[in-house]
Amino acid sequence: MHGDTETIRKILTEAGDTWAVVGLSANRSRAAYGVAEVLRRFGKRVVPVHPKAEAVHGEQGYATLADVPFPVDVVDVFVRSELAGEVADQAVAKGARAVWFQLGVVDEEAYARTRAAGLDMVMDRCPAIEIPALGLD
Repeated sequence: MHGDTETIRKILTEAGDTWAVVGLSANRSRAAYGVAEVLRRFGKRVVPVHPKAEAVHGEQGYATLADVPFPVDVVDVFVRSELAGEVADQAVAKGARAVWFQLGVVDEEAYARTRAAGLDMVMDRCPAIEIPALGLD
């Protein structure tokens, strides 16, 4: 299983409050935008990472994870599965504590590499669903 309740709860409550959301742009119709709002209401600092480097929810955006000039705790991944493994590797290089692959984002090899590097990880799950499901809201 790629997202047991214990790991999900740990990432949401213990991994830290700075979340880099890869794939987050100012496009309000995209899922990442709504999930970022939920994370902000939950007390997280949401840092947008998107090629356009747009500011979202008042937070400066960055083109890549490597461009973020401060530590990030969790990397939340809203990119296609075939691109997600590279983002997970960047999260490890950045020193993140956890990686979260959103619903529909699946890469078994990236999951194994990320866990082997010592990071917590969930895959094919959504924090906007998990927060209320765990009674954390």
